[in-house]
Amino acid sequence: QYVCHFHEVRKLDKSSHYYQNKLKLAIIGQSVFGQEVYSNLRKQGHKVVGVFTVPDKDGKADPLATAAEKDGTPVFKFPRWRVKGKPIPEVVEAYKAVGAELNVMPFCSQFIPMNVIDHPKHGSIIYHPSILPLHRGASAINWTLIEGDKKAGFTVFWADDGLDTGPILLQKECAVEPNDTVDTLYNRFLFPEGIKSMVESVQLIADGKAPRIPQPEEGASYEGIQKKSNAKVNMAQPAEVIHNWIRGHDKVPGAWTVINGQPVTLYGSSMLTGSVPAGQPLEVEGASQPGVVAKNGLVLYGTDGKALVVKNLQFEDGKMIPASKYFSSGESSSVDLTDDEKKMADEIRNIWKGILSNVAAIEDTTDFFKSGAASMDVVRLVEEVKQKCAGVQLQNEDVYMATTFQDFIQMFVRKLRGEDQEEELVIDYATKEANNMTLKMPYQCFINGAFEDAENGKTYDTINPTDGSVICKVSYASVGDVDRAVAAAKEAFDNGPWGKMNPRDRGSLLFKLADLMEEHQEELATIESIDSGAVYTLALKTHVGMSIQTFRYFAGWCDKIQGKTIPINQARPNRNLTFTKKEPLGVCAIVIPWNYPLMMLAWKSAACLAAGNTLVLKPAQVTPLTALKFAELSVKAGIPKGVINILPGSGGMVGQRLSDHPDIRKLGFTGSTPIGKQIMKSCAVSNLKKVSLELGGKSPLIIFSDCDMDKAVRMGMSSVFFNKGENCIAAGRLFVEESIHDEYISRVVEEIKKMKIGDPLDRSTDHGPQNHKAHMDKLLEYCEIGVKEGATLVYGGKQVDRPGFFMEPTVFTDVEDHMFIAKEESFGPVMVVSKFKDGDVDGVLYRANDTEYGLASGVFTRDINKAMYVSERLEAGTVFVNTYNKTDVASPFGGFKQSGFGKDLGEFGDSSIHMSHHF
Repeated sequence: QYVCHFHEVRKLDKSSHYYQNKLKLAIIGQSVFGQEVYSNLRKQGHKVVGVFTVPDKDGKADPLATAAEKDGTPVFKFPRWRVKGKPIPEVVEAYKAVGAELNVMPFCSQFIPMNVIDHPKHGSIIYHPSILPLHRGASAINWTLIEGDKKAGFTVFWADDGLDTGPILLQKECAVEPNDTVDTLYNRFLFPEGIKSMVESVQLIADGKAPRIPQPEEGASYEGIQKKSNAKVNMAQPAEVIHNWIRGHDKVPGAWTVINGQPVTLYGSSMLTGSVPAGQPLEVEGASQPGVVAKNGLVLYGTDGKALVVKNLQFEDGKMIPASKYFSSGESSSVDLTDDEKKMADEIRNIWKGILSNVAAIEDTTDFFKSGAASMDVVRLVEEVKQKCAGVQLQNEDVYMATTFQDFIQMFVRKLRGEDQEEELVIDYATKEANNMTLKMPYQCFINGAFEDAENGKTYDTINPTDGSVICKVSYASVGDVDRAVAAAKEAFDNGPWGKMNPRDRGSLLFKLADLMEEHQEELATIESIDSGAVYTLALKTHVGMSIQTFRYFAGWCDKIQGKTIPINQARPNRNLTFTKKEPLGVCAIVIPWNYPLMMLAWKSAACLAAGNTLVLKPAQVTPLTALKFAELSVKAGIPKGVINILPGSGGMVGQRLSDHPDIRKLGFTGSTPIGKQIMKSCAVSNLKKVSLELGGKSPLIIFSDCDMDKAVRMGMSSVFFNKGENCIAAGRLFVEESIHDEYISRVVEEIKKMKIGDPLDRSTDHGPQNHKAHMDKLLEYCEIGVKEGATLVYGGKQVDRPGFFMEPTVFTDVEDHMFIAKEESFGPVMVVSKFKDGDVDGVLYRANDTEYGLASGVFTRDINKAMYVSERLEAGTVFVNTYNKTDVASPFGGFKQSGFGKDLGEFGDSSIHMSHHF
């Protein structure tokens, strides 16, 4: 008898590999797991002669059946294989007729007769999600957690007539994390590695190399599927044991306890690290001390005095609530009115009647707008109600959100009682004294309008590059956090006020947000300085200053996004009208880099929000702090919850999940070209989500001998050393005309020697530390390669001898086109200079364009004809003429070729505008 139950969640990357020996296989199983095993085995060249799976449910085929039918593989959907313990002859005959040499049984939930199991030449192999002989039976993953095993894993074994007792073919294991759940274990390891191992096992059998290791009886255990009646939590145990019991029963059947005489099911347990948050006490039957209903859930104590937090509670009637809302959940959805409140309701009914004079009687179900009310009537209603009931702060928006009379009265009474007050945002700040101020920095994930720890409690250190010290610990978001943030953003888009709001009102909220950023600009710039190493004066002007300008600019666009009417051929005798309407996409994901943390957030998200979309944003792992401060300011500005969600953590994990997520409609990414390609691929495969990419650059800057030399030196240095070279449009290679080359280099070196390197918070500093240590190390390696290849290192190339990650401003000359440093971006303060022959305009253009990148470029010349000729032929999204680094919120920004596509900023943010010239 073979029964395995586990959760389906995600797909596996597949890669083709062909071996010599192939087998004819019967796949007996179901689900996405079964489908992946089937597809991967076919990819390896094995022949699947039959798929045996479960019947369609509600007219929908199992994923394994769908995949097999699409490939033309014979599919059988037997509801059962046996009746009263005896094999059904025609079912067995149909199976035997396919002629399999091996049965592969992934996720097989049916009882298969032994004359089927033993029929093929090689017998049958099964996947089981535990390290056999431990946890035989159907709830193996659950019992791994309930028993508090430190290791989880799976077994591929040869089927025999016992329950999960056959000889072992292979086993793999992984560590169980303190807050792992059935889902996280399955997604992280049991699912992807299990599929690979099923495929590996088949190949071992085909090659005659598959072992058969008898299972030891020692250490064997069998635990049945838990029933609800057996799943009650024994509270008289240590906290970790209680936590294991709850997480092991998560989803099905659910661990429960008794609160106020009622059974309550507990979901989403994690061990509490740190101090217990403030909250209301709650008696829990059998517990060593009362629980605490706090902002992050219900805190329960074990007998050892340690604590765990439960996220959600479910009552007997099936209603589920966040545990933090336990005390506010007792109210039914409608409140009972007192006599005084009833009198007020009658007065309000008269106000409605006065406005809706065309309606015979105001019933509870009368809808204000369906009865013919217009926007002027909204103002009248709000003002009349305010006049009658002084002290109730009604907004026009309230009428749009409660359009029937009964909903309006409920909303009004709650306001009257002060119950609708938005919960005040609770923030645990990390504080730090810097730049003559106390910085207050949120450090947790920001999901659905609240700061909270990552689901698994993980954190990481964010480092100050000036001295290498830890600024604070920051939450490290998990895949579960991504899913919750996307769900919040989708809910906010589909059902929240953001989508229903008048675009002009949305604009005023974004203006308010820009004002708040301006109020906090010194704090934001200081946080940016200590987290990214940006020189404070530059952070104030650019990192923060341009962010404020970006929000103001796009706030102004909110009510100016317009469609068109289109004259079409009339189908007589009717007359037709066609018009286009521009609408928001939905949930947008944004993944930003570490060089301008706040500004990249603003560039990507302001247009997105102005159009009415909602966001899930992942700041760079090394620079999360200004994004989280921004989240706090967005709440103060009144942006509704769920509209903005911010997830610090790993690009590989969070970024990948965002690319794969089916509910995200657009992804904007700024970063490296290889990662951009991977993201684009995932976006295509998942749900064909739109994508805009701003990727690598190797921007050429051509300096002709007829330039303004002072300006060319100053701007040329700025093109390389601005923001310590961590600048996507930085000039990656300077082409200097031969006749002025030597003078140009000597003037640059002279100026570099005057640059002050040091603490970015010092107002006189020109050059701060590189963003993080790994980047610093990469730059040193870049310079070593340049020297090895034969370029001349004129200046710098070393780390500055002081604490922190400081790189000397560096100059290379004699750089030839084939060299690594001529082709690859340094993303640091490294000036790469090549000569070109006097007057050879077409030659230098060819060299400048001979790159896979096309983000920016520049030309310095006093000759307007030459400037126009060169700028028209440079293949780049932006051409700077006699200036550099000049970006503006009204001007579109983006690249060509492998620098990506899509535009930030400007009226046509993300349209197909090609090139902007700056003079």
